[in-house]
Amino acid sequence: MGSGSGTMKDSILEFFVQAANHHDFSLDISLNVKGAVISGTMVSAKEYFNTLSETFEDGNETAKMLSEQFVKTGEAVQANDDSEAYFLHMKDTKVYCGDSKPTPSKGKILWRGKLSEIDGFFLGKIIDSSDKET
Repeated sequence: MGSGSGTMKDSILEFFVQAANHHDFSLDISLNVKGAVISGTMVSAKEYFNTLSETFEDGNETAKMLSEQFVKTGEAVQANDDSEAYFLHMKDTKVYCGDSKPTPSKGKILWRGKLSEIDGFFLGKIIDSSDKET
């Protein structure tokens, strides 16, 4: 017998993920994951994979092949309406551990995490001094 709790997912969070994946809905959200806070904008799997594919599209043949595969994966997730959601995708992500500065402090980071590993969430993202335009 496994622990059983490893497969638990928050149904509300899964509902948000389904909305993102199938209706291009996006949402500023912060997640509690094993003591860290991950803050950013939830996006569809399609947007996540399309953005990821852009990272590789100018590379060598292997990179181009990866790029094409990521685009296909994103389209497949969007097309599969009745699928259960297992992963949540975010952009402009920052990870906060304790009181230290977020990682990364600069740059636009894509993040993908298992729904079953998320301990909690709140709507909105954390705005810190490095985000403010002067």
